[in-house]
Amino acid sequence: MNRIFAKNLKTLRLSKKLTQEQVAESLCVSSQTISRWECGNGTPDVLMLPELAKLYCVTIDDLYKENSIAYENYAVRLACLYEYTRKPDDFMQADLEFRKLFKSGEYSDEDKRFYGIIHHYMMNYCKDKALQLFDEIIDNKSAEKEEVYYRAKGQKFGLLSDIGQNEKNIEEQYGLIMQGTNDAREYGLLIGAYYLAGQYQKAYEWYLKSVERFSEDASIFVWGGAVCKELKKYDEAFACWNNALKQNNQFCDAKYAMANCYEELGQYEKAYSVWVEIAESLADEGLEYESYQARDKAKNCLNR
Repeated sequence: MNRIFAKNLKTLRLSKKLTQEQVAESLCVSSQTISRWECGNGTPDVLMLPELAKLYCVTIDDLYKENSIAYENYAVRLACLYEYTRKPDDFMQADLEFRKLFKSGEYSDEDKRFYGIIHHYMMNYCKDKALQLFDEIIDNKSAEKEEVYYRAKGQKFGLLSDIGQNEKNIEEQYGLIMQGTNDAREYGLLIGAYYLAGQYQKAYEWYLKSVERFSEDASIFVWGGAVCKELKKYDEAFACWNNALKQNNQFCDAKYAMANCYEELGQYEKAYSVWVEIAESLADEGLEYESYQARDKAKNCLNR
């Protein structure tokens, strides 16, 4: 039997302040069996290794390493492993173990701190991964992928806004406009960049400029409606969204905006009608779960 393994079993047990009898009871074996393992005169079944590792708050690999130490609990050990590897799979294992720990009610503020740490690291990983994927789409724009290009660019704007990089959105999009693009939806995205930054008056000014030049683009009217709503120009907002639907009756962004605005204004019957319309449209497209969400929104309006 591995000498290091046997030594670790004893060292880890003592560091957790457990007797051989307590370990034996936990693993449903005899105390003599534990003694044999720690003396190197016996080998636990391979199926017993995960139980030993969890009991001593280490990984299975730790059982075979020199000078392994017992962590406060298994969740913290997995958090340290993820902190080292930064692999999403290791995050998922640590996250699951922490949720079990919190459900048990036996956790400390230090456990909360470690749980926060792994979410911090995973947040950065997710942010970087999302930006990478969006940029891959944006950098490979083509006529065949035009719609997904604009969707990806809008999502990238939203992500950068969430992490406080609104000025980067504005700078990049304004620069594109100044280069002389004739693409109406790029103008719409500039309106969106100002909107996400909370610069509603500036966004409204660009909406007026854009709609004068591109009077038949639905996306400009959708962003214009969002800006008008924030400026409490509600009649103008609904006029924008209706214009968007005239250009493209299937433009769900306009319908979602209308339904949400009706709810904010307390006009629940109107909101209900729009949510039902959205739900039916999504169902026709085979978007089952999206349809359920819209129907739930409609039901909530009925209950108000």
